[in-house]
Amino acid sequence: MESKEFFGKFLSKYLWGNLLAMALTVVLICVGVKYGLDIYTHHGEGVPVPNLTGMDFNRAADLLERNGLRIVVSDSGYNKRMPAECVLAQSPGEGTNVKQGHTIYVTVNSPSSPTVAIPDIIDNSSVREATAKLTALGFKLLEPQIVIGERDWVYGIVSRGRRLNAGDRISIEQPLTLLIGSGEYDSVGSDIEVTEPEDVHFDTQETDDFEEVTMPE
Repeated sequence: MESKEFFGKFLSKYLWGNLLAMALTVVLICVGVKYGLDIYTHHGEGVPVPNLTGMDFNRAADLLERNGLRIVVSDSGYNKRMPAECVLAQSPGEGTNVKQGHTIYVTVNSPSSPTVAIPDIIDNSSVREATAKLTALGFKLLEPQIVIGERDWVYGIVSRGRRLNAGDRISIEQPLTLLIGSGEYDSVGSDIEVTEPEDVHFDTQETDDFEEVTMPE
């Protein structure tokens, strides 16, 4: 076969038609796969998440259900300025497009303030250490009460007139008062001199002299 004849067949309409058909087939397959996946996964379709913050939990659950979404309480918090059982936070946030059936996680306001255990700081910490631990737990501290003892040492905790112990659980809304040492000590009894009694020796060798008396016959 001459080269001229070979190139003539190569450049023939039939060959180019086959190549074009193959290319179109590949393109159609790729496009079909893409759109097929989009249809199967509902790509580009979604439900915007409504704003639930501040809404009563039951009302929020009804709203999400009408939109084909689910609600799950993931955590609870406490905000005394907000109504009990209302939504404090949500995830995903407002306006996020999600698929129907998606779960929205919410944080709900507790009806009462949480209680926290008093840490082991009584007669075990300085005022600086105790203050850091208590404020980190969310407690509010009042002016400390000064007592006799080592300076800046915590000797007790009082709340609403009650002496607290380590492990007691109280509301973080209750303010605490620390009993702090003044650096002065009670000296009563410290200057009392104790005197040991002197030894008393008895002479066991001494005896009383008795005069014998003879009765008359």
